[in-house]
Amino acid sequence: MEKLDLSEAEWRARLSPEQYHVLREAGTERAFTGKYNSNKADGVYFCAGCGTELFDAEEKYDSGSGWPSFTAPVDIDAVEEIRDASHGMMRTEVRCATCEGHLGHVFPDGPGVNGLRYCMNSASLDFKPRGDAE
Repeated sequence: MEKLDLSEAEWRARLSPEQYHVLREAGTERAFTGKYNSNKADGVYFCAGCGTELFDAEEKYDSGSGWPSFTAPVDIDAVEEIRDASHGMMRTEVRCATCEGHLGHVFPDGPGVNGLRYCMNSASLDFKPRGDAE
C-alpha cells in the first residue's frame, strides 16, 4: 500500500483533537466511551485518518472490553502490527498500513478461527453502512 505522509500541521487540520491524540500520538479513548463500541449496524469501518478500509462489521463482536473489537481486518495488508512494550507490558500495537495511524492493539484472546481480538479505538475509525461503503 502506498503511504500517506502528511506534516503534523496537516494532520492537525484534518483530524479532531481526539482523533489526533489517538491516531498520531498513540492515545487511547476511555473504555465504553467510543461511538462505535455498541454499534451493531452492518457496514465497513475505515481509517479516520486516511480512509483505508480496515474492518467489516461481520467480524465485529462484543468483547466486553469497552472498545470495538474485531476478529480480523478485511485485509491483513491493511494493518501493521508492531511490538509495544509501553506501560510495563508487552502488547502488539495495530496501525493503519497507509497512514501509520494508531488504531489500537491485538490480543490472542478472540473468538474467531485465528483466536485474535483486534481492540480498536472508535476515534481511529469511520463507519459507513453497507450500502454507503461501496
